[in-house]
Amino acid sequence: MSTARTRAVRLTRWGGPPVLTEVARPAPTGEEVLVQVEAAGLCRSDLHVIDARPGALPYRTPFTLGHEIAGRVVERGPRAAGPAVGERVVVYGPWGCGRCARCGAGAENYCDRRAVLDRDRAGTGAGLGRDGGMADVVLVPSGRLLVPVGDLAADQAAPLTDAGLTAHHAVHTAARSLADGSNVVVLGVGGLGHLAVRILRATTPARVLAVDVREGALALAEECGAHFGTLLRPDTAEVLRGRTDGAGADVVLDFVGGPSSLELAVAVLRAGGELAVVGSGGGEVAVRKPGALPPGTRVSLPFWGTLPELERVVALAREGALRVETETFALSSAPEAIERLRAGAVRGRAVLVPD
Repeated sequence: MSTARTRAVRLTRWGGPPVLTEVARPAPTGEEVLVQVEAAGLCRSDLHVIDARPGALPYRTPFTLGHEIAGRVVERGPRAAGPAVGERVVVYGPWGCGRCARCGAGAENYCDRRAVLDRDRAGTGAGLGRDGGMADVVLVPSGRLLVPVGDLAADQAAPLTDAGLTAHHAVHTAARSLADGSNVVVLGVGGLGHLAVRILRATTPARVLAVDVREGALALAEECGAHFGTLLRPDTAEVLRGRTDGAGADVVLDFVGGPSSLELAVAVLRAGGELAVVGSGGGEVAVRKPGALPPGTRVSLPFWGTLPELERVVALAREGALRVETETFALSSAPEAIERLRAGAVRGRAVLVPD
């Protein structure tokens, strides 16, 4: 067993705060791969994990946080496949059973055995019950979970694995409603939302309308290519409907998922439209017929994305069609980064870089 030590930002108890500590450097066995971390993204999902009540999530503490990871392969187990030692990669974050039909198709985010894994407290993936990438190194269960990134900058690559992937998955799920002449409303222009705007502009002809509570976020939305942006106010639904000739939005992508954002989503959605609730802000929508939702509404709850989608997101970034707005922090400054994110003071995505 290795006696070498390495640093990691660990959640040692529910409610936090996470602590930067030293742990034993893992040694890969079997199909495992050890990745030297070059960058790890930080998002509000991390805050939900940190703040969770005991028993609210099917994980055991302690574990290392961080589910958005870019780095370089430094060691491989004797049965490891995939990228070679020295290759730069990103880590696909949702880790399923690796054996069911969904996992076989690269959709480990929707693993058929997720309930069993949760019951056994095996963890949802990197930084979610399993040791993640807010560390100097991360042990990945299999090379199948790695996607090569070539010379893409680490701080750009890491957020692609959740912020980019989840945004792409939400857009891809609603693709049939994003034809020429369509209107899509993006609620919340943060780490995920600003990438959704860029993905929409790069891959669809839809007209993009952005909403946030922060002027700075609207400025970012404009930089990313949004056709229109507005603050969340009492008359925002009326303003947005005016921008769609009264018809409403064909698609609403809610990256907040709070009570006020979902209320607005329902108010601006067009009949036969699509509502994707991506954020986990605690809001609720009653699904009943008849009800508040317009007739013909299709509701989805996107969770991460598939491995093939991650490959497409990486390709978009390498082609220059997708750029992440980032604010970088040293790994040792993780507590500061977490508090800035909690305060809503991060523009785009916070990224930790080992120092």
